[in-house]
Amino acid sequence: MAQLLKKVTQKQELQIAIVLAIIGGILTTIAFVMAFTTANMQYHNTVVILPEFIDSNLAPHMSTRLAGPEFQPGDGSVAYLNPWFSQKIFYFHVPIAQLSLLVFTLAAIFAVLFLKTRNPNYDLRSRIGMETTLIFTIGTMITGSLWTRAAWINSWRELGHVLLSEPRLVTYTVMLMFVVAYFVLRKSVDGEEKKATYSAVFSILAWVIVPFSFLYTRITQEHQAHPTDALNPGMDTSNLIPFIIAIFGMMMLGYAIYILRVAEEKKRAQLAAIKEDIEDALSSAGTGKQIGSAASKQYSAAAVLGAKSKAKDADKITDDDAAASRDNSANTDQKETE
Repeated sequence: MAQLLKKVTQKQELQIAIVLAIIGGILTTIAFVMAFTTANMQYHNTVVILPEFIDSNLAPHMSTRLAGPEFQPGDGSVAYLNPWFSQKIFYFHVPIAQLSLLVFTLAAIFAVLFLKTRNPNYDLRSRIGMETTLIFTIGTMITGSLWTRAAWINSWRELGHVLLSEPRLVTYTVMLMFVVAYFVLRKSVDGEEKKATYSAVFSILAWVIVPFSFLYTRITQEHQAHPTDALNPGMDTSNLIPFIIAIFGMMMLGYAIYILRVAEEKKRAQLAAIKEDIEDALSSAGTGKQIGSAASKQYSAAAVLGAKSKAKDADKITDDDAAASRDNSANTDQKETE
């Protein structure tokens, strides 16, 4: 992975990210449209009791399907399987959840590379990976809560009980807490080197929740309502196609978000370095002016002192000349008197 990062320039990464963002957005939109148009309706194991038989050809909008004979009440009314409208969330909830686990793994890999090389670029990529993981983990919890509310419970009051009892939701809630704790740790540690080291170690340890969640939900499969196999062999083709399209679209969007955030942080670091250089240059220029001003003042003071010294010397010479002249005059007068 390190060699691959060296071969791909930052400009090329940005170009790839923009293209993937566009393609991913288009694929996700197509999957959304197909989920509500061409995909077959799924059904609960619960039933709806209607007073009479309804011909689905006459009322196709009701998406009705007769329940099995064990569900028929036998009093003249008819039992129909309950349409699973919440199944539409499935096409987005599962890809988002898979992407969160994948990016979490990527962040842990970069954390290992940082501990091995102490390259701050790996710490940056690991941190952005954790940010992306947080985004998609929150998206998973939101879509999962909507799915849970529509499929398994009768009111929002029961949601808290489900979150604390359903194995998949419990492990994913713990994962969300670990990701949040990562950023709390990063904010609480001083020093860039120490902060990066502690964060890398924590992200590696926190990643253990990923395989644990995968294995635990399969060990306790009989005790949970959450499906454990997204690509169920019994899935209808009309459901499978939009699901696969949504997976590819979401993966492209996730990669684009990750690369764009990395590029943003690198540009921010470059701007900070340029700003620091400019401030240093201005500070140096200001110091030079101060030195020049001080030297000028010292030169002026020396000139004044020199002028005063010369003036004193001149006065001294004048006084000496006057004294000599007086002495000569006195000698002349004495000779004349003699």
